[in-house]
Amino acid sequence: MSKSKSALLSGAPACSQLHQIPAEQSSAQPDGVALWWQGNAVNYATLNHNVQAAAVRLAAQGKPGERIAILSWNCPEFVELLYAVPASGRVMVPLNARLAAAELLYQLQSSGAATLFADPDLLALLLAHADFPSRVNVILLNGDYIDWRQSARTADLPLTKPEDPVWILFTSGSTGRPKGAVLTHRSFMAGLQSAALARPVEPGDKFYYPFPLFHVAAHNVLLQHLYGAAVVLARSFDATDTIAACRELNVTTMSLAPTMIALLLDHPEFHPTDLHSVRTIGYGASAMPQSLLQRLLADTDVGLCQSYGMTELSGSVAFLTVADHRLAAREKPHLLQSVGKPLPTAQLKLLDDNGATCATGEPGEILVQAHQCMDGYWNDSAATANALNHDWLHTGDIGRFDEEGYLYIVDRKKDMIISGGENIASREVEEVLRQHSAVKDCAVIGLADADWGECVCAVIKPDGVISDRELSDHCRRFLAGYKTPKHWFRVEDLPLNAAGKVDKPLLRRQYEAQSS
Repeated sequence: MSKSKSALLSGAPACSQLHQIPAEQSSAQPDGVALWWQGNAVNYATLNHNVQAAAVRLAAQGKPGERIAILSWNCPEFVELLYAVPASGRVMVPLNARLAAAELLYQLQSSGAATLFADPDLLALLLAHADFPSRVNVILLNGDYIDWRQSARTADLPLTKPEDPVWILFTSGSTGRPKGAVLTHRSFMAGLQSAALARPVEPGDKFYYPFPLFHVAAHNVLLQHLYGAAVVLARSFDATDTIAACRELNVTTMSLAPTMIALLLDHPEFHPTDLHSVRTIGYGASAMPQSLLQRLLADTDVGLCQSYGMTELSGSVAFLTVADHRLAAREKPHLLQSVGKPLPTAQLKLLDDNGATCATGEPGEILVQAHQCMDGYWNDSAATANALNHDWLHTGDIGRFDEEGYLYIVDRKKDMIISGGENIASREVEEVLRQHSAVKDCAVIGLADADWGECVCAVIKPDGVISDRELSDHCRRFLAGYKTPKHWFRVEDLPLNAAGKVDKPLLRRQYEAQSS
């Protein structure tokens, strides 16, 4: 570890639990800005006051360990609950606001959530569903939330420990139904330590965050607060709003997907000077196109940083640094296909199908051993045993190391599609399609997409005549829009490999040209 990084880490508050972060910063710099929201600043004293008020209010209802769900787009109340729920000894269940009602209800029921904080518009979709559990206590994230938080009904906060769970975050399970990854105070704080090594936070930083708070990417918000920086929170990504934030607030760091970067640079109002204050942009989920990198570096002084991680890792364990990106732009473009080098906070190894360690250049499944690994899957001992074996997390990703120690993702052992940063399990979509009487068999694959990295495509063996529109409508009754196939192909029979399974690599090669 370099001297500067070591000094930075030592300067962080000695927090072992998430809810200690705003309390520490409120004591150290009460007037320091914690959050910018729609042009208004919220200081650390106010944030901590609201966190404590919500925490003691939660402590007065139910028991420690209860699950508290939240269904909302980004807003200050969401940030408050990130800290207040664990402070009350409860476990947060962030729900993906893009999911269909049936998917959300499954996660509500699977987690056994006792309380749901909800955006009124998003809640209306759930309440219209006959299966909405009546036992769930609903609190609207509007004036009702403020009244609830200010209620006189309070209780002392329970004693919490670093090993206590704080989040149950549902992942797209390769076996169909999503699984709830259980993240703890310890795993989150370890994830923040890793992130600080690769994306150091400097005094006076203003971090622009347009990703949803219901993703594990929200650890970036916690990282900024750990070091006393300000978070410029966007409800969601919008290029016009991003330009305005950079111009008006002199944003210093950002998280943007490559697609977002392209939309920003292509915006008619954008000028390279809009990024004059931006030191680094962090991205993940998909690779950076060489042309986009060259364009950004030619017009600005912005540094880029890519990471490799997942929900089960409470963040990331490998980073392609700013220096790596500049090297890629000058003389080593192949580095852009890499996800960087592992951090000293995590051990990574590759195993072949026989369980032997892979030699340099040979592909194998990526295993990770680190304090930031999840505690397991909620109420799923079999899936936990498969994923966590002798303290090693089996990621399901196939990677290889080159001679310089850079990690490359070769394939995904899990049948997963990544579109716009969202993980989509092929089997989940296939199971929904097979429920339709006109679908005899099907295979769902991911094909390259210029905007989203991959798009979901379905190869159908039909039983009768059915239109693309009918198939799409069927999927949308059970699945989020981003999981619904964008291209439909029909075949008389699905090709099989030597093992008798559908030959998806062949299907990808066959239909790649047709989807473009």
